[in-house]
Amino acid sequence: MERKENPHAGHRQRKKEQFRRHGLDAFAPHEALELLLYYAIPRVDTNGMAHALLRRFGSLDGVFRAPVEELMQVEGIGENAALLIRLVPQLYQRSLIELDRPGVIIKDYESAGHFFLKYFWGERTEIVLELCVDGKGRMLGCHRLSQGGSSAAAFNVRDAVRYALADNAVSVYLAHNHPSGYAVPSEQDYAATWTVRESLRTVGVELLDHFVVADNDFVSIASGGYLDAAEHMRK
Repeated sequence: MERKENPHAGHRQRKKEQFRRHGLDAFAPHEALELLLYYAIPRVDTNGMAHALLRRFGSLDGVFRAPVEELMQVEGIGENAALLIRLVPQLYQRSLIELDRPGVIIKDYESAGHFFLKYFWGERTEIVLELCVDGKGRMLGCHRLSQGGSSAAAFNVRDAVRYALADNAVSVYLAHNHPSGYAVPSEQDYAATWTVRESLRTVGVELLDHFVVADNDFVSIASGGYLDAAEHMRK
């Protein structure tokens, strides 16, 4: 049987060579997606699929945040392509998190807030994290206290104390996300903050701040005296 020549082979090779020489700076958003899809969808023109993904989800960020099930609703996008799209940003996120080795210095609330942001990228359920530091602000460990709860209160305070003691922490930071809302603390967040602070104080550990994260932004409960507001609301 005569083998048919792939009409897209030349185009694909040119795009790969373009990336090799110039990186993604030389690519429009749809071209970057087109290139990525080469590795999940062989011998098919992926340009139209890339445009369709951007139309549906609005941006590259929207595409990479989309659930697999929604990605597969775009014509031509099967399970392999959807999984690849979800895999790439999560691999990058994992590589960033791996840089947070013990000893990283957390200087102030701004650096603490930015430290947490990468942990929440693309999260569609609420998670609560605890960052333990020593007396010089050096990271000792970062721990997930819960996942999937409806508020920051949906975790076991004893776990926060247990991790702080296990790390021999002097101070801790808390953070949780609002996946479908704004980075604004709720009454439940204030109440949970007060409870954790008081529990940590019984073992000589100070809660320095509690961050609420949403849409790559964060709000510090401590800044502006909100930790005192948390105690007031508790009473």
